Amino acid sequence: MKQNTIVKTFISRFLILILNFGLVVYTTNMWGSEGKGVVSIVIADLTIIGFFCNIFVGSSVTYFASKYKTEQILLYAYIWSILIGISVPLIFSLTHSLEYPYYLMGLSVLSSLLAANVNLFVGQQNIRMFNLYTILQQIVHILFIVLIVYIINITSVVSYFIAQISCFAFLFIISSFQIIKDCKIANISFSKEIRNRLFDYGWKTQLSAFLQFLNNRLSFYFLEFFKGITSVGIFSIGIAFSEAIWTVSRSLSIILYADVVNNTDHNDAIEKTKISLKISFLITLLFIIGILLLPAQFYVMIFGKDFHETKKITIFLTPGILAIAVSNIIGYYFAGINKLRILNIKSVVGLIFTIISSIFIIPRWGIIGACIITSASYCISSALLFWKFYELTPFRIRDYMISRSEINVLLSKVLRKNN
Repeated sequence: MKQNTIVKTFISRFLILILNFGLVVYTTNMWGSEGKGVVSIVIADLTIIGFFCNIFVGSSVTYFASKYKTEQILLYAYIWSILIGISVPLIFSLTHSLEYPYYLMGLSVLSSLLAANVNLFVGQQNIRMFNLYTILQQIVHILFIVLIVYIINITSVVSYFIAQISCFAFLFIISSFQIIKDCKIANISFSKEIRNRLFDYGWKTQLSAFLQFLNNRLSFYFLEFFKGITSVGIFSIGIAFSEAIWTVSRSLSIILYADVVNNTDHNDAIEKTKISLKISFLITLLFIIGILLLPAQFYVMIFGKDFHETKKITIFLTPGILAIAVSNIIGYYFAGINKLRILNIKSVVGLIFTIISSIFIIPRWGIIGACIITSASYCISSALLFWKFYELTPFRIRDYMISRSEINVLLSKVLRKNN
């Protein structure tokens, strides 16, 4: 692989960070802390539904892309996306009041269909397409918001969801054309073996991901219950910064995952994971330092007076942000070698801590309490994963120190580019 591949990958991550930041600033100023809270809750509901969809459209597609025919994998992924994307929001609406249920249904179906295509690119080690569509999801969403708000003149918060639905639909159609041209109708067939293997791998990975999501988002629901929707909007800004910083870590994780599932050399996979760990740690630390150097007044100027606590929120979240940046890498390594039990264990431990501590701390300390709980939960679950990984390999101090030769290994093997 050429050296400019990693440069392009990181440039794409920086661009996504900027676009995410711009979108957060716009939505906050356009609809205020309450509107931002509504968006956060709807997206949280969408993410929960996405875990059910991802049983067939998530890691399963990536893991089996090199093992089965594309037509057979996507057949199940598409059918599952439509069935779950419609049925689960309906079931949710019977158990509790949903914000904008029909928009949520459209988002669920279309985001899952697009995810199936993008995850197929990852499984095929077509990292260029993965990077492209990751960026396009931000750019196209913003373009549709501009169109809907300033040309069609829909200025309520629903314009955010209409734009996102339009974005997912457009990108799904474009990516489908890229995939279909290499497919054959004769290869489309139902296979009980493939269905069962996709489901077996998918539910195990999604159980872990869902539990981790609850670690990440449960504070939203506790805050809404104890302190109101406005507090969710304020707290969500700190979480948005966290997830923006994790973009690089997650990108490295997915690229590593694509390499591990296609790699039969166990020792080589471990070495690549160590290299990715160190790069993820270093880059995340640099991002955190940059954000912490911003004065508190900066957040008030950008987001408004309701967000004067944003810097304090970010400070309390910092240890957890760094911990997750490391554990993302290790988690995808374990998923790549189909060792999913440890992922479930670490997520359960973090979730139990979050639930118990939230009941006692959030009613007393509010948003700051939610920050402390979230960060501590991240650190505890990440420590378990880190400990398990280093049980597999001799630990040396130099494992924390990145060398020039290791960067070259990463460039030549991990971030492989499809030409």
